[in-house]
Amino acid sequence: MGAEEIVLLNEADEAIGTAPKAESHHRDTPYHLAFSCYLVDPNGRVLITRRALDKRTFPGVWTGSCCGHPGPGEGLRAAVLRRLETELGVTADTITSVLPRFRYRATASDGVVEYERCPVVRAVTAEAEPRPGLDPAEVAEAEWRSWDECLELVRHPDSSPWYRLQLAELAPLGPPLGWPDAGTGDLPPALTW
Repeated sequence: MGAEEIVLLNEADEAIGTAPKAESHHRDTPYHLAFSCYLVDPNGRVLITRRALDKRTFPGVWTGSCCGHPGPGEGLRAAVLRRLETELGVTADTITSVLPRFRYRATASDGVVEYERCPVVRAVTAEAEPRPGLDPAEVAEAEWRSWDECLELVRHPDSSPWYRLQLAELAPLGPPLGWPDAGTGDLPPALTW
């Protein structure tokens, strides 16, 4: 298996090429395609994860369930399913587009930048226990939390900047099982469903 590639974007969110993921995250990270996923159980709890302590970008921060980069030609749904399986050992029963237009730029304390068009999805699973140890280079811990606990995490200094920005948009939508389907029409041109 070759090195993971990210999809580079122009300001119109069109694909303009690819680059190796490992070499692309630094102080001048190029704008690229990503996604964030909030995994929800039938009781409305959300799986919150802590990023591995030795990750290149934002190590050790608490954030949503999983995030990643769709590969060249890979659809959003396929990328989400792939990362849920490889990072957490879970499958999703349904996946819904919630914030298809989300975009952010954040700089870590060491100067490393994340700069992403990052659609946000909700995935629902009936599986009770994730297995975050499947990929210790990605996930250090995983915990099911109530929606109120997720809202409280925004105030925690060790929550990721994209989590805080996403929750600012998700909080008005109410608890996650009720988040409306935003459809796929506002996904970036570089990304299929």
